[in-house]
Amino acid sequence: MDQNTIGGNRHERRRQQSISRRQDGGDAAMEARGKVDQATGDMEKLYGQAKDAAADVAQSVQQGAKGADDLFRRSIEERPYTTAFAALAIGWLMGRMRRHY
Repeated sequence: MDQNTIGGNRHERRRQQSISRRQDGGDAAMEARGKVDQATGDMEKLYGQAKDAAADVAQSVQQGAKGADDLFRRSIEERPYTTAFAALAIGWLMGRMRRHY
């Protein structure tokens, strides 16, 4: 009977340890799942911020290009000869630089 009781206790302890391990494994899996969900949320937040920043940059570039277009258009309309001379001078300089290479 002592052998039965000792063996029974040993089996009971093993069963309890097995249950405990399964619960720990489940807790670890849930914790890992929580970390994955948190990382996913962080990545989505970063993506949203990058998307907003890119939209802001695109808008700034568009406004800058519109401003440059207005400047060139007004310059050409108000001083056509000066603009033509400047374009000729820039072309000549670019041609001179290309010759040396």
